Amino acid sequence: MNIPLAVPDAGVGHDPWWVILIKVLFIFVFLVVLTLFNIWWERRVVARMQHRIGPNVHGPFGLLQSLADGVKLMLKEDLMPKGVDRFVFVLAPAIVAVPAFLTFAVIPFGPTVKIPGTDTYTRLQLTDLPVSVLYIMAIASIGIYGIVLGGWSSNSTYSLLGGLRSSAQMISYEVAMGLALVTVFLFAGSLSTSEIVAAQSHQTVHWFGTSIPLPGWYAFLLFPSFVIYVISMVGETNRAPFDLPEAEGELVAGFLTEYSSIKYAMFFLAEYINMATVSALATTLFLGGWRAPWPISLWDGANSGFWPVLWFMGKLMGFIFFYIWLRGTLPRLRYDQFMKLGWKILIPISLAWILLVATVRAVGRETNFSRTTLLVAAAVVLVIAVISMFVPQKPKEDKPEVADGKEFDAFAGGFPVPPPLVNTASRSETDSRSKEGSRG
Repeated sequence: MNIPLAVPDAGVGHDPWWVILIKVLFIFVFLVVLTLFNIWWERRVVARMQHRIGPNVHGPFGLLQSLADGVKLMLKEDLMPKGVDRFVFVLAPAIVAVPAFLTFAVIPFGPTVKIPGTDTYTRLQLTDLPVSVLYIMAIASIGIYGIVLGGWSSNSTYSLLGGLRSSAQMISYEVAMGLALVTVFLFAGSLSTSEIVAAQSHQTVHWFGTSIPLPGWYAFLLFPSFVIYVISMVGETNRAPFDLPEAEGELVAGFLTEYSSIKYAMFFLAEYINMATVSALATTLFLGGWRAPWPISLWDGANSGFWPVLWFMGKLMGFIFFYIWLRGTLPRLRYDQFMKLGWKILIPISLAWILLVATVRAVGRETNFSRTTLLVAAAVVLVIAVISMFVPQKPKEDKPEVADGKEFDAFAGGFPVPPPLVNTASRSETDSRSKEGSRG
């Protein structure tokens, strides 16, 4: 059904000033309220997993617990440790929090709707750009500077180590995240969030002369990209089991160690908003955005009115629950394991998958083969290759190294260093060999 628009262009950017103001206020209030709800929901879900009660005092079902904690943080004493860079120390939380709000400017919440009580039609999206996805990644990367500067300006070893960990971690996983999105751009033919949602409207497979409607979500069509993105988004937001910049057992609280009061709360506000941002981006790029899930999408009214907002929120909260589930299930990784996962597994697989998808696109254009069939075959090949990486290899026999007879000087380089490791047979191996020799 064609809806008459108040402006000639059906896109964004032609709204009256008061509509733009309403959208800005809605996004701000939505993200703040969503953060308060997510904190409460995380506590309740993790408490249920650990057979505890969770928040249940402030408000019905403890819903006002997050609000009470926020007010408490605002009223606490704002401490300023000695020796800090005051300007950078105060500026760092703002550098982290402000970009977190800006990223939602290009997220589509729904189609064009009529504002109740008026004759104005508008799209449920603040604005859109030809490179909206790149805008989100560029704005989100600014938050890294706030974390690094916050750790550096604190004049604390723990804070500095947390900031350095965060910079290495977020930069590393931004590479894998960006590569996971390349295949989406290849299939959608655009970097605009609204156009990517429109490209996932439907998928039809022709089988023995019959047209079978299937969900057009890229999460199914580009499943390896979806898995890589989901892993990368958890690492990008410093959430468990990848919360190494805030590792309490090693760094007290990481880059947050010297912060208190409202500045401390701004860091956590940005963290939960970033969770919502990457979840909304995953919903938009892989789960059809605001479009109804299949087979509900076969209903004509499923994608009209304000129904799409419900579909979008359902998918968004599904990803938030996934975050909470991981936190209550998996232990924290070692830092070397985490970086190995990013650089030696996710990035090579992403590059191989991009090569396969680009080949499928090229072959599909030049031949009569179905792109879906070729892509499924390529995915099977990639899955087999990934499984083969985890097949245990035959262990090699360790040959004991023979010392060269030279005396080791621990202070030869000016600093004391431990002696080199020499592979020698253990006591149990020596005893077993002596027993075998005596039997022979």
